Amino acid sequence: MAEPGLRDLKKARTRRLIADTAARLFAERGYERVTVSEIARAAEVADQTLYNYFPTKEQLVTDREQQIQQQLGDLIRSRPAGATPAAAIRDYVLQAVSAMRDMPQESARGTLGYLAIISPAINRLALEVADRQAAALTAAISETSPVPPEIARLQGIALAGVFQIFLSESGRRAHEGQTLTEIADALGPELGNILTELDRWLTPAPA
Repeated sequence: MAEPGLRDLKKARTRRLIADTAARLFAERGYERVTVSEIARAAEVADQTLYNYFPTKEQLVTDREQQIQQQLGDLIRSRPAGATPAAAIRDYVLQAVSAMRDMPQESARGTLGYLAIISPAINRLALEVADRQAAALTAAISETSPVPPEIARLQGIALAGVFQIFLSESGRRAHEGQTLTEIADALGPELGNILTELDRWLTPAPA
C-alpha cells in the first residue's frame, strides 16, 4: 500500500493534470464547447476519476480558489503587529502578477479572467468566486483586527476587489491581444498603487 505522502502526491499530480488539461481545452475551443468527458479523455483518466476531483465543470475553472483563500487568510492572520491586511497580501499579489511572464502565451485564454470575458456563465462564476473570497478575507480580518464586523466586511470586499481587478484586467488585455509580459508590466504598477492606497486607508489613525 502506498505511503500517505506518496499517495497524496499522486493525487495532487492527477488533480493538476486534469485542471491543466481543462484550461488548455477551454483556451483552444471555449468553455461551452468542451465537455467533461472530452477533458477526461484528453487527461487520460476515467470520467468518474475526474468527477472525484472536480464534482462540477465550473470547479475546473476555479481549481485554485480554496488554496488562494487559504494562503491569503494565512498571510493576514500571521502579519506583524501594526501591518494592515493590505500590506500583508501585497507581495503575494505582485508576485502573482509577475508570474504571468513565465506562463505560456496560449494559456492566457484558459484563465478565469479571459473566460469571463467571453462566457456569461463564467462571468457569473467569477462574481461568485469574488464573493466567497471577500467572505474568507473578512473572516481573517475579523479574527485579527479590533474593528467592528461591518468594517471588517468592507475591508474584505476591498481586498477581494484587488483580485477582481487583476482577473478582469488581465482577461480584458489578453482578449485584446496583449502578451502576458505586457499585461504584467501594466498591472504590476497599477495593483501596487491600489494596495498602497488601501494600506493608507486601513492604517489606524493615531490615538
